[in-house]
Amino acid sequence: MNAKARSHTHDAFGAYVRTQRQLARLSLRQAAALARISNPYLSQIENGLALPSVTVISALADVLHVSADSLLLLAAGMTPGESAPEAVTEDAIRNDSRLDDGQKRALLAVLASFVEPSVRAASSTRPGATAASPERSAPSDESTNNKPRLKQSPKARTEDTVTR
Repeated sequence: MNAKARSHTHDAFGAYVRTQRQLARLSLRQAAALARISNPYLSQIENGLALPSVTVISALADVLHVSADSLLLLAAGMTPGESAPEAVTEDAIRNDSRLDDGQKRALLAVLASFVEPSVRAASSTRPGATAASPERSAPSDESTNNKPRLKQSPKARTEDTVTR
């Protein structure tokens, strides 16, 4: 990587860290204290003058509530992929120290129940049709009846035929 590309990478990384800090509504001092680094060092990072170690990047990711993976990729001059945003959400749940293991499992299960049906629906629709409006046939008289149909057990069916 030449000096110009390195400078651009440092600048882009620093600008991203500054933006995330501002979105988190943290002052430079607050963010530095939470990440356990000095104010001048965080300032150098944000101004593209220094590229932090993996340990500092991980600490900044925790403080700024962003994925350490995406922050590491950005520090390396690579663009984080947008193909797997669910991994970021799942990682955030798994790494949240405020949650116990049971709460993490419950949140991951709820997330999966919301995400998986939409993924199946999107993959089962034909090209051009959306998951929200797939082609449907006209409703029959039976399907417009709002009463739920209960299945009878085999024993109940035989008793029903005996009593007739």
